[in-house]
Amino acid sequence: MNLFLVLILAYLLGSIPTGLWIGRAFFKTDIREHGSGNLGATNTFRVLGKPAGSITMVIDILKGTAATLLPTLSVFAGSGVPPLVAGLVAVVGHVFPIFAKFRGGKAVATSAGVLLGYHWPVFLLIVLAFLVCLKVFKMVSLASMFGGVVAFVYAVVHFFMTDDWLLLLIITLLAGFVIYRHRSNIQRIKAGTEPKVTWL
Repeated sequence: MNLFLVLILAYLLGSIPTGLWIGRAFFKTDIREHGSGNLGATNTFRVLGKPAGSITMVIDILKGTAATLLPTLSVFAGSGVPPLVAGLVAVVGHVFPIFAKFRGGKAVATSAGVLLGYHWPVFLLIVLAFLVCLKVFKMVSLASMFGGVVAFVYAVVHFFMTDDWLLLLIITLLAGFVIYRHRSNIQRIKAGTEPKVTWL
């Protein structure tokens, strides 16, 4: 019973459409009708501004962290759900949220939150990689994908040091998911039409 409860709660946590709810509650705006139409933090920054975008990013990260920590709570003792699996389910919820007609974000912030909840050093590494890439190339999409690649490389090295195969598997899935969700951005990057940030 606890197994299904953990998985359902993880999915519901991931399904919280932060940008959509903030836009509706404080700006009377559905961000799906503006910008890229995406519910993630990047489009929230673009449509609603830095404060709303920052709050959305933090909450989207914490969704992944909270879901990853669910199986470690005493109330769910014996559920048998590995924390990383619960985190992965939250990412699925973020991308396909039941509260937003299954039209969600691109999995970046929530995936990072999963890693924060399970293994914080890799979280810090991908944040650093993201910021460096963003500073150099000014493209959030490219920085997001680069962070996924760096996480994968870290997981491979970490695996040979610790045999943590589950971390390697989940990071591989998350990185692949992030890159797949950015396939339209990849085409724009190739065409030289991908939007660039101006504030960094």
